[in-house]
Amino acid sequence: MAQREDCMENDTRFEKIKPFLKSWKKDYIFKTMASTVLSFSVTILFALYNGFLGVCLLSIWHGGICVFYLLLAAIRGIILLTEKNNRTRSEKQKSECRQRTFMISAAMLLLLNLSLILPISLMVVMKKPVNMRLIPAITMAAYTTYKLTMASIHIHKQKRSNRNNILVTELRIINFIDALVSILTLQNTLIMVNQTKSNDNDMLTLSAISSAVIYIVIIFITVNLLIKGLKRKQ
Repeated sequence: MAQREDCMENDTRFEKIKPFLKSWKKDYIFKTMASTVLSFSVTILFALYNGFLGVCLLSIWHGGICVFYLLLAAIRGIILLTEKNNRTRSEKQKSECRQRTFMISAAMLLLLNLSLILPISLMVVMKKPVNMRLIPAITMAAYTTYKLTMASIHIHKQKRSNRNNILVTELRIINFIDALVSILTLQNTLIMVNQTKSNDNDMLTLSAISSAVIYIVIIFITVNLLIKGLKRKQ
């Protein structure tokens, strides 16, 4: 009898999550927004963590990264809020609200890029604090690779599907920028973990070149997104 009740309870739980799983599989916009909720929460926690370290250690680098992730969370937050409020609006109102939110978030995205200048500069001159040994750094490399791969896949899907939602496109671009910043941080961490006095100059040059290339890519995809948004407005 008890086993039968457990089976019925499990069936009830499955019925409750079944609509969510169905939407996750078939609705691309729903899937994007649901994953963004998780990313938003993680970003807030990561920003607060770096802010805490910045205050406790008097670390300019951690403070700069805290500002970056706070801006990242703010952009994701206003997009999520817009889509939540759009549920009861007409298609015309949805389009207008999305375009207005895009212009606001695009301006914030430019600030996001500017906020990277300080932490990147500190990484280039090897002033980023590193409290990590080789094995945790390799683990971080594996996660960063996964993060970049998934962001790239979703950008490709977004282009192929030609979705008529500029905010979904922006979210995918933001995820890609987030992954690139993770690569930037990772490569600098690996350089500092493995550097020796004999190769300091070589490592400094490598860090400067790779950081410059990644930052240029971030600027390029941001400008490209802004151009697409302005064309849609016209």
